[in-house]
Order: sequence, then structure tokens, then C-alpha cells
Amino acid sequence: MAYLDHAATTPMLPEAVAAMTAEMVKVGNPSSLHGSGRKARRVVEEARETIAAALSAKPMDVVFTSGGTEANNLAIKGLYWARKKADANRTRVLISAIEHHAVLDPVMWLGEHEKAQIEILPVGRDGILQVETLRQAIESDPESVALVSVMWANNEVGTIQPIEELAEIAAEFDIPFHSDAVQAMAYLPIDLSKVKVTALTITAHKVGGPQGVGALVIKSDEKLEPVSHGGGQERDVRSGTLDAPSIAGFASAISILVSQRERRANRIKNLRDELIKRLKEVVPDCVINGDLEKRLPGNVHASFPGCEGDALLMLLDAQGVECSTGSACSAGIPQPSHVLLAMGRDEKIAKSSLRFSLGHTSTSEDIDELIVALPQIIDRAKRASARAKISK
Repeated sequence: MAYLDHAATTPMLPEAVAAMTAEMVKVGNPSSLHGSGRKARRVVEEARETIAAALSAKPMDVVFTSGGTEANNLAIKGLYWARKKADANRTRVLISAIEHHAVLDPVMWLGEHEKAQIEILPVGRDGILQVETLRQAIESDPESVALVSVMWANNEVGTIQPIEELAEIAAEFDIPFHSDAVQAMAYLPIDLSKVKVTALTITAHKVGGPQGVGALVIKSDEKLEPVSHGGGQERDVRSGTLDAPSIAGFASAISILVSQRERRANRIKNLRDELIKRLKEVVPDCVINGDLEKRLPGNVHASFPGCEGDALLMLLDAQGVECSTGSACSAGIPQPSHVLLAMGRDEKIAKSSLRFSLGHTSTSEDIDELIVALPQIIDRAKRASARAKISK
């Protein structure tokens, strides 16, 4: 099997598996006051320190969650409610047009249920949000903006946003700035002591840790309304018993990541460039989407004119090559990627796209398997698409 879907989830690192399983056989609720509870609490707090250090943040800024989606919901809803409580005029929420649904959907929920005014900021054909676009949106009425949310790097096309400059603009107007850094954390250095990001979302399973645990990194003095209520864990903004084993695995993966990030990113970038070169050789009419330089090292997002992305995915899967399509699925009906549409692609191109994402276990042999299988599959998919048009 050639696994080319690391952006969806990447295999756990052996060190993370060992750290997690070592804790799984132990008893103790981190909120309990007895000896076992205190030992579990130590695991959690040491992990908090490890993750904070990797981001140049304070340990008290790290709030553990069940993953990126929960962290995004907590940041977006919590910041919106807190800002609106302080000033009823703060109802505008600004986001980029290429956000993941884990940001897009809670923002839209606020618009439907909490009377938020949603403004979706356009991006260019390269998928980049221009700094001046955000400035103009804020300056039109800065006193009404509750928060800004722009992802650090896009999950589909891999485009890296100018987060430092965007966050600086929000800071000028004292507006909270949230960034979903789920895709960026594995490959890009993030220094929260230098970047004026108010809240940052990360998750373990994108960096070699377990699924089901993540974190919202938010300044401890920032007001945040909780989304869930209960035992008051995590600064009383995220109640729930902490998963000490998963948190231990998360911290272990982060620790390995920090020590190997630059070397790993360079190796994967070389594989990515090899993949792009060979794709163009065997499928000359394929189109690589996203900025070719300002992109994640492991991301290759390509459109194959005349093909259906879903058909390509299933045909490749049958040949042992696993990747993903940028299309969303609603009620069983494939929908074109909102990211590609926002980048100015038409629906046909958007529906003809696949994402190949590389990671720490990727090799040239994975690329070989894709390149061997792809030409015949492309030909088969084009013929099927042509027959479907004739039948209509």
C-alpha cells in the first residue's frame, strides 16, 4: 500500500505509542487528589510544558481538547461570546474563504443562531489572503469586529498564509486573532512569543500522536466563554476528565517533532518536488493547485481535466494507492471543493482534483506506485466520463 494521505492523519511515531501505552496501564484521574491522581496530573502538566515550549508559549496557555475541531469551536464561539458580552456592537466575524469546515461551520452557526455578521474574505488564485484585504475589512468598522480567524496553512492545497502580518493588523485594532495551525504544526516553526496570535489550534494526529486529543493555545488573560460546562477543568473553559495517556502521546510526538522538524521537512519537500515532476511527465495536462513556493512541504494538490476526482480516488484505492479528494460530500452527492472555487477554479476542475500528502513514513517507492498506476487510471476515468456525457 502507498499511503499518500498524511494530511488526513499520519501514522503514530513509535515513541508516542510507547508513551501512550505506558500510561494506559496506570490508574488515576488527573483531577483526583490521591497519589494515583497526582501522578496522572504530573503526566498532564509535563506534557503541557513540552507543548508550550515547542510553541514558545506559557504552559498555562495550553488548553487540552479532544482535537482540532473542538479547539476551533472553543476559540471561535468562546471569543465571540466574550467579546459580544463586553460590547454588544462586536458582532462581525472575519474569516478567509478557504477555511476548513471545522472553522467555517461554527462561524456559520454563530451567524444563524447568535446574530453574528459573517464576512468571508476572498483569496487569490494562489489561495493566499492578501494582508491589505484584511486591513480594509477591519478598517471599514473596527469597533464592530469580534474576532478574525485565518488558518496557518490550508489543508487542501497546502498554501501558507502570511499569518505574522495578518495577526499584526488585528493586534493594531485590539481584535482577537485565531489561527487553525493543525496542518502547519508538523512542518513550520511557530513562535507565539513573536507572532501576535491570540489563539492557536493544534492536534496530535497530524504530528505523529494519537487521534482524539488536541489543544487550544490561548493567552491565559484572554477572556473566553466556555462551550461545555462541568467539572471546571482546563481553566474552567473546557470541562471534562483529561485523557492522560493520549496527552502523553501528544507531548512525545511534539518532542520528536521539534528535534527533527527541519530535517524531516527538507526530506519531504524533496519527495514532493519529485512527485510534482513525475506527475507532469506522465499526465502532462494535470494542473498543480496552490502557490508552488508558499506551500507545505508534503502537499501536492492536482487537478486532472476530464476526470472525476471521486472516480480517480476509488480506482487508485483499488490499486493500493491511498489519497484524498478535495470534494465535500453532502447527502451522498459530491460537491466541488469550496477552497478551489474560492481560488477561481470552475466546478469541473474543482471536481477533478486529488490531494497527495506526504509524511514522515513516505518514500520514493510510494511515489513509484502512484506513477505506475496513474496513467491507465486517468485514461479509464476519462473514458468513463466521456461515456457519462454521451448517455446524458
